[in-house]
Amino acid sequence: MNSNQTHLPQALGQINRAFSPPNYELLSEERELRTPGRESASTIINVHSYEPPANDFLVWSVFNTLYMNFCCLGFMALVFSVKARDRKVVGDLNGARSYGSTAKCLNIFALIFSLLIVIVLTALLATGIIALKRVVTNPSEIPHYSDLFPGN
Repeated sequence: MNSNQTHLPQALGQINRAFSPPNYELLSEERELRTPGRESASTIINVHSYEPPANDFLVWSVFNTLYMNFCCLGFMALVFSVKARDRKVVGDLNGARSYGSTAKCLNIFALIFSLLIVIVLTALLATGIIALKRVVTNPSEIPHYSDLFPGN
């Protein structure tokens, strides 16, 4: 290329002949030119709201199945967690949310009931130890219930 040809103004599409300017075709709606003030064009934009992914609570369900499985509630929570994960993989977010919600409720109940059992058993064990210690240290203070049954 000469240095004289580089400074010459060229029309768009003439710089590189391999790429010609695009030939745009008007859509059927745009074939008529609109004058200002007549009909206004409307644009529809679909905005998809962000939806967080459905929770399946699988780790919590496994924990409850192994350690807090009151009346098999932990196992049932695990079943619903697996169903929620399957629905999420398939793309059914509503089904995944439904199964995930059920798994969450079952996990909560399993945890609460198991903790209540642990607390009650600990309290019974503590009161039993205290009562046994009292009986061992003072055997004369053992209550006699002979008044309740006068025939004996």
